[in-house]
Amino acid sequence: KRGNLFILTLTGAGEHRLNPNLLSSLRSALSRLKSDPSASSSALITTAHGKFFSNGYDLDWAQSSEPRLQLMSSALRSLVRDLICLPMPTIAAVTGHASAAGMMLALSHDYVVMRRDRGFLYMSEMDIGLVISNWFMALMRSKIGDPRARREALMRAAKLTAEDGVRMGIVESAHDGAEATVAAAAELGEALVTRKWDGHVYAGNRRVVLREVLEALGSDETVEKVAEDKAWSKL
Repeated sequence: KRGNLFILTLTGAGEHRLNPNLLSSLRSALSRLKSDPSASSSALITTAHGKFFSNGYDLDWAQSSEPRLQLMSSALRSLVRDLICLPMPTIAAVTGHASAAGMMLALSHDYVVMRRDRGFLYMSEMDIGLVISNWFMALMRSKIGDPRARREALMRAAKLTAEDGVRMGIVESAHDGAEATVAAAAELGEALVTRKWDGHVYAGNRRVVLREVLEALGSDETVEKVAEDKAWSKL
């Protein structure tokens, strides 16, 4: 905690792949934050050490069994729901690559600020042969208003720099270096806190704005299809 700001950092130099252990740790941190007496008059910044903000799902871990894939999907959807319901403004300070589910994690925040000299936003599904889930798409529609920008990100699997993101309306601002990016997120967070909004009202309005996303988070049909395909293969 730094003044009126909570800074949540994915530590270490790894890829910050999203598996149940990391997702559980993040959810636990948000739960502690939410219970803090100052929560409704604060803001959250999420950032990461190293080359990656998050390189997406830990597919090597998850694809070894169907229950693991289901658990990972459920855990990420729960984390996104927690962020949407958090009673304060949220900012992702993206200082490295944010790929696939890692990009979804960034977009689950109210604002994204990004380092311009390293890293990109990258929806890798076309390149690695995966179908995008409905809840990913619902979140993309809520955060990227221009259909051409969505096509570029989703159907061309473009690796978007910070300045691409600013141009497309995905990223709030671009900055030189990790330190400057986190400092910009802190400046934005302080500006939002000075408005003295009631955090619970803020979260209530966010839930209304992102209603379609919350509804889509109830299931992940791409995981269900894996289970269905396996069932058919046994017949």
